[in-house]
Amino acid sequence: MEMPKDYNIEIEKKVQKKWENEEIYKFIENSDKPPYIIDTPPPYPTGRLHLGHALNWTYMDIIARYKRMKGYNVLFPQGWDCHGLPTEVKVEEIYNITKSDIDRKKFRELCIKLTEENIRRMREQIKSLGISIDWSREYITMKPDYIKKSQTAFVRMYKQGLIYRGEFPVNWCPRCQTAIAFAEVEYIERESYLNYIKFKGDEKDLIIATTRPELLPACVAILVHPEDERYKDIVGKEFTVPLFGQKVKVLADESVEKEFGTGAVMVCTFGDKTDVHWVNKYNLPVIKAVNERGELTEVAGKYKGLKTEEARKRIIEDLKKEGYLIKQEKIKQNVGVCWRCKTPIEIIVTKQWFVDIKKLLPKVREVVDEIKWVPEHMKIRLLNWIENMDWDWVISRQRIFATPIPIWYCRDCGNIVVAKEEDLPIDPTEKGYKCDKCGSTNLEPEKDVLDTWMDSSITPLVITKWLEDEEFFKKHYPTQLRPQGHDIIRTWAFYTILRSVALTGKKPWEEIVINGMVLGEDGHKMSKSRGNVVEPDEIIEKYGADSLRLWASNSTIGEDVQFLWKEVDYAYRFLRKFWNACRFAKMHIDNIDELKKNRKVNNIVDRWILSKLQKLIEKIDNDLSNYRFNTIVNLYKFIWHEFCDNYIEMVKYRLYEKNDLEAKYTLYYVIDKLIRLLTPFAPHFCDYISEIYNIDNLHFSFPEVNRELIDENAEKYGEIIKNTIVAIRRYKANKGLSLNAKLKEVFIYTEDEDTYKALNLGLEDIKGTMKIEDVKIIKGKPELRYKIIEIIPDKSKIGPEFKKHTKEVMEIIKNADEETLEKILSEGLKTEFGIIRREHIKDVKRALFVEGKEVEAVNIENVLALALVKL
Repeated sequence: MEMPKDYNIEIEKKVQKKWENEEIYKFIENSDKPPYIIDTPPPYPTGRLHLGHALNWTYMDIIARYKRMKGYNVLFPQGWDCHGLPTEVKVEEIYNITKSDIDRKKFRELCIKLTEENIRRMREQIKSLGISIDWSREYITMKPDYIKKSQTAFVRMYKQGLIYRGEFPVNWCPRCQTAIAFAEVEYIERESYLNYIKFKGDEKDLIIATTRPELLPACVAILVHPEDERYKDIVGKEFTVPLFGQKVKVLADESVEKEFGTGAVMVCTFGDKTDVHWVNKYNLPVIKAVNERGELTEVAGKYKGLKTEEARKRIIEDLKKEGYLIKQEKIKQNVGVCWRCKTPIEIIVTKQWFVDIKKLLPKVREVVDEIKWVPEHMKIRLLNWIENMDWDWVISRQRIFATPIPIWYCRDCGNIVVAKEEDLPIDPTEKGYKCDKCGSTNLEPEKDVLDTWMDSSITPLVITKWLEDEEFFKKHYPTQLRPQGHDIIRTWAFYTILRSVALTGKKPWEEIVINGMVLGEDGHKMSKSRGNVVEPDEIIEKYGADSLRLWASNSTIGEDVQFLWKEVDYAYRFLRKFWNACRFAKMHIDNIDELKKNRKVNNIVDRWILSKLQKLIEKIDNDLSNYRFNTIVNLYKFIWHEFCDNYIEMVKYRLYEKNDLEAKYTLYYVIDKLIRLLTPFAPHFCDYISEIYNIDNLHFSFPEVNRELIDENAEKYGEIIKNTIVAIRRYKANKGLSLNAKLKEVFIYTEDEDTYKALNLGLEDIKGTMKIEDVKIIKGKPELRYKIIEIIPDKSKIGPEFKKHTKEVMEIIKNADEETLEKILSEGLKTEFGIIRREHIKDVKRALFVEGKEVEAVNIENVLALALVKL
């Protein structure tokens, strides 16, 4: 293949098409290779990928590609978690209907149609990122085969006594009009008022403080701390609730915060989790003051039908009028909201289905410790969540588009009828059944559906063919890896572990890798309201998928990542730089089959790059095995600087003037290994170059370290040769000469034995690279008088004392004579800033006039590599 002159991101589409046609990422069932199965997150199909998806999928793909190259048979599936309330809402918007307007089956069909279209769009977006997914293993939670497994899991857990139905307080979203689990409750800070309200008593009044006066009609008790001296005389006495008239008793409880408000707290059914705890503890009555629509009920009297926010305003106004409101204080509080629509939740009593979490927690804790967590501290986050759990998982939802709960209720005998496994999947609203207790067919179908986490929490079982291929399941479960975001540790990670324990008694995966979120360029979480959202498509269109992937790679696992356009631009320029280097090399590489054969390398510069390359291979290999994706920085530095800027420049003369076979061999060897190292990060670029260079087995062969090529002396000598050439190159640039400008004679002085040896070994490379007719390597230093004309600090190495006063100190050094310089080097530099010692200035360089001619800047610690140039 002929290599185009310029790097063009259009190659990515061609490469993606090739991958798809050849199915090179397909999992081979009967392979001899060890399996590596990734339990991938099934995203909710909104119709578009956001940048957080791109980050997460890039991480997953780097792992998948690396493991594939290391000899594993990788199963990298793609799933779709379809059942969600947003789809129902969107369908209602599109068709201008409500779900109660049409038949359940028809409404579900509309949801399926929308979801299929969204999946199609997102599937193409994932492909555009170059994700190496085995699309033959795609799973979709709304498909009958998946629903069958979800329902089977429900039936088995029910029969084990791990799932039950009961009437209990649950978190309820008035907008979504469905129960939600505690893991789905988010907390936001908002400003509110603490209202001080007077309750009348027979002997004296009592002031309580509350942020929710709209729950006064559901007040069932008042609690105080037993050691609060203010209230010891009223414990057991009754007070009248203002506006609503019910009498409530004062109880003493040690969990009351004496310092908050007045230290007297009203118990309402239900304001928060604490109310639920107290109601159960003291066997208090339950008064339902808020209904499923977030409106006050008939117990609120004239406030019936008002939304809670409006009822709060009206009740506060009336408390003022009646003289019950003593004062108000502004307060900031954390309010629980629905994770989907951000509406403040209510706690109401309804009949729901629950998973009995407490029965499973001991085994869950044990399994959590069996799993390797990356980063390790993410495990603590989950364990803290577990320790604070005091409610069971509510798994029923009051929706339509979801997995049906395979249950009927016998109207004749009251029996709960559970579907038989052989009849699954089944929708009880569409099919009758027979009571297994009394034989009646007079059954009422369950209309509630399963929480979407009940579907997605069995993904490791589904992708290992649970209930489908028992032999395959036994061989491949548990899976090797779960990659996911830290925002769903308490939902997806916890629920998956819980279900795996319940259904298999085992852990779901060997390892779990947790990624962070993407922040905008302003450092804040991406959101439309902030205007800092960047779409993956926008980046790919401008810079290509590989540049986006390289940006994502240069981050730390588990930490949030800030998106910066300049980093994507740098990645693109890096690929263009490497492209140009590969193109140059290809102009001189013809007989590739010959170059693939191992050969002995003698040239010191070749041995230098080969030795450094072996250490790079070892570093990248170790980093990728430990999920340190930001090792890409090591590749950046090596490819851009050592290979492109230095090595290629040092071998050009051998290629042009000598047609040197050893240089060609080394070039091909290095490019082969660098392309393989870069493949997990920038697979499109590497695949294309591999075609140009006829690199074998690219996606299934990671480079191995050749320890015979590691040569410490070659590295040491090569660095000296490189730095000498860099110094002469900089001299040419400073004089306005082209790099190809010929120099007649160069003298290089050194007192260092290793430097002297290195310069002699690299003599021909120095001459050939810098176009010098004659180079003299002289041991010692020149007997010449000179003066400093320029000071060049290496800011990355000089000490902090020097940095602090750089300008002033450099002037002192610049104007010093030779005797003063020697004194500075031995004693340090005494200034008004203090003593600037030798170690603080050792990497400052000076330029000299020698016999009236300007020469290159050299290190002032010795006269190493002083180039005396005669034009």
